[in-house]
Amino acid sequence: MSEKEPIKAVGLLSGGLDSILAVRVLLEQRIEITALHIRTGFSYVERDRAVRRGLAGPSAAEQAAAMLEVPLKVIDVSDEYLPVVLNPRYGYGSGMNPCVDCRIFLLREAKAWMEDHGYHFVFTGEVVGQRPKSQMRPTLKTVEQESGLKGYLLRPLSAKLLEPTVPEKRGWVDRERLYGISGRGRKEQIALAERFGITDYPQPSGGCCYLIDQTYSRRLRDFLEHEGAEALAREWVQLLAVGRHLRLPSGQKLVVGRREQENNYLVACGVAGVLLTTVDHPGPTTLVPDTPTREEIELAARITAGYSDGEGEPSVRVEVCGQDGLIEVLTVAPKARKEARTLMV
Repeated sequence: MSEKEPIKAVGLLSGGLDSILAVRVLLEQRIEITALHIRTGFSYVERDRAVRRGLAGPSAAEQAAAMLEVPLKVIDVSDEYLPVVLNPRYGYGSGMNPCVDCRIFLLREAKAWMEDHGYHFVFTGEVVGQRPKSQMRPTLKTVEQESGLKGYLLRPLSAKLLEPTVPEKRGWVDRERLYGISGRGRKEQIALAERFGITDYPQPSGGCCYLIDQTYSRRLRDFLEHEGAEALAREWVQLLAVGRHLRLPSGQKLVVGRREQENNYLVACGVAGVLLTTVDHPGPTTLVPDTPTREEIELAARITAGYSDGEGEPSVRVEVCGQDGLIEVLTVAPKARKEARTLMV
């Protein structure tokens, strides 16, 4: 490599504080950086983008890249990621989150991008001991090896606690200017952010991924039990994060919108089925997927009426639109919400 050739690194950028700091630390060493943001389909950012149809604004990763003044490459791997969720070699975390397999998958994508574009190494904002499953020291080593990045995966915030990497050994990066942060606390990261003048960053929540969320995990398990893994298409991944999900006694599923944007999304989400809306009262849109029976449609209509402003009326008119576009109106007695809640997934 020529003495004048710039050292180039690709970093995974979620938009959270740790990934922002990792980029900033290496920018201090004049490393040429491209940030990589990989969309798996299981993100609330992606849900909001779909439901709000472009009104959600820039994502945290986009905001962070703009603040750091580094190029951002976004890769969508939604379809390829599904097998990781369904069959994780290293198991699940507290929900349906395959955190170790996920890191391996993302870093393999980063490795491929690095090699395709002539970059020298990959880095992340991971901190030793911050997450109990995916960021313990033995797991970090496993992820490095399984991703194919042995020696070429730098974690700038915890580098001094880990074995020196190739970038450090070859002098591409000054190890003395890296850090030895560990544990679940945030004081050191916040202090480092202040030192760099970084004030605009998301507060840590651990909730950016659907699969960590217990409600979403419960809905996903229910879906896999009733509809099967082969039915888990991209449209369903998003739909499981929207609205109220109920399972009728017959086994038929239905999704009831909670607000106008969700109602609009249910109409346009791409999952085929029957749509129900109240005629005379403000209320939800309900999606009953596939081809429900007459009895199931009538029960769905009662539930829809019960979640409308006409819940206290003796009868409510509900419009039913079938997959063939034909519309009929049913007059039904609203089902009490407390009864409907017993059917919720």
